[in-house]
Amino acid sequence: METNLHEQNYDRRPIGISGLGGWLVLIQIGLYFTILLLSIQLFKYSLPVFSTDTWDALTSTQSEAYHPMWGPLLIFETVYNIIFLLFSVFILVIFYGKKRMFPRLMIIFYSVSLAIGIIDLALSYQIPIMRELEDGSSIRELLKSVIACAIWIPYLIKSERVQNTFIR
Repeated sequence: METNLHEQNYDRRPIGISGLGGWLVLIQIGLYFTILLLSIQLFKYSLPVFSTDTWDALTSTQSEAYHPMWGPLLIFETVYNIIFLLFSVFILVIFYGKKRMFPRLMIIFYSVSLAIGIIDLALSYQIPIMRELEDGSSIRELLKSVIACAIWIPYLIKSERVQNTFIR
């Protein structure tokens, strides 16, 4: 029996739930908030620190506020914010393109965010004034990151919607 190629079903859409709905909406909203918050962080706090007066006040050995860790910490945070801002935009583009690499990139995103949070906290605690000013907000942010990893990484691995949506 001869089969007409036009009669064959070449529709390879997944069976089951798919699409950018459900819990994926929360990931999408989170990416937009990340882009917004990183932009604010960069332009309001990180980049202005590199003005001559502020930079000298923190990194000059003659300054009262001097500590040898200020320079590395400020550079680390600024570079991280720039890279993660660009990475977040890239992930959002991949999200809308429903690319197969999206779940893996999001797992990297959440994991690296947690690791960077730990490193940043450890570096910050090397500066006595930063330890004194710590009001628990850094620890809360770190806990939020742990919770995000605990929720979203298993979801990205196990979700039928994720598996059926990101197939290109």
